[in-house]
Amino acid sequence: MELNGIKPAEGAKRARRRVGRGIGSGLGKTAGRGHKGQKSRAGGFHKIGFEGGQMPLQRRLPKRGFKSRQLKFNAELSLAALERLGASEVDLLTLKQAGLVGEMAKTVKVIKSGAISRAVKLNGIAATAGAKAAIEAAGGSVA
Repeated sequence: MELNGIKPAEGAKRARRRVGRGIGSGLGKTAGRGHKGQKSRAGGFHKIGFEGGQMPLQRRLPKRGFKSRQLKFNAELSLAALERLGASEVDLLTLKQAGLVGEMAKTVKVIKSGAISRAVKLNGIAATAGAKAAIEAAGGSVA
């Protein structure tokens, strides 16, 4: 095979649509633009969402909510998941290796969901007040 012999696959290239080239082409006269109106004119078009001067939908609806860009770096962990992990010392790397938090997580917080019975020491991991109380009651600590 030579560079000058390379061709696209059969049927991969289609001829471009040549409008306004006679009746037989099927795209003659108005060239697929219909009759009159803004869309039939050269350069006559409007921005996306334009509704002919009516207040556009995205402006009629109320503004609501906010999605933080930091969410992907935050993760939460339940007491039940911590119990299942079965490690005595837990840090961010341990949780990532166990697959309990995402690879992009930078901060992890333990929430009081479920129960814990074994002593666990948390290093560099935050906990809610209720989760902290449950961990300390089981003989663990939050650092």
